[in-house]
Amino acid sequence: MRFQPFVFDRRGEQAPVTIEPMTQRDAELTNGEPLWQTSWTSEALSDERFQRYAAKVGDELIALGAYEILEHALVVHIVYLEAQPESNPTLDEGRPKYTGIGRMMIAYGIKLSIDNGFAGDVVLEAKTTELARHYERDLGAVQLPTFQSSAPRYLIADEAAKRIFFTYLV
Repeated sequence: MRFQPFVFDRRGEQAPVTIEPMTQRDAELTNGEPLWQTSWTSEALSDERFQRYAAKVGDELIALGAYEILEHALVVHIVYLEAQPESNPTLDEGRPKYTGIGRMMIAYGIKLSIDNGFAGDVVLEAKTTELARHYERDLGAVQLPTFQSSAPRYLIADEAAKRIFFTYLV
């Protein structure tokens, strides 16, 4: 079995995705039109602790993800995920070009966790209340204790992580 990521196009058909280390050119694409929510050339996302990956359908950049391998916690921290503007529900009010991007990028975090011997466990923060509900309802995430000023933090582990990851095994 192998990990084969995909998203759905506007027709509802699976579009195969490749995920590779993010290049400088990938990061620079976030500064041009159409403008992404975040510049991936920023200092915050350039932290050496983060592994950054680009997801593409063919040559088209559809998503970027920053992951942190937390060896002391035996978990992968999904620092930040972003879909291209045409597929980002925050930026695009019409029908998204691709759907399933977030779930696929979370599955990639689970893969990184497995590859590092962490049993598939990942943690991530919910940037909005809507995302928090989505993580709990659709992904089986469990909220972790938070500090007063931090965003709600979630753990995806065990059966929830398996369900997500197995979706992309062929």
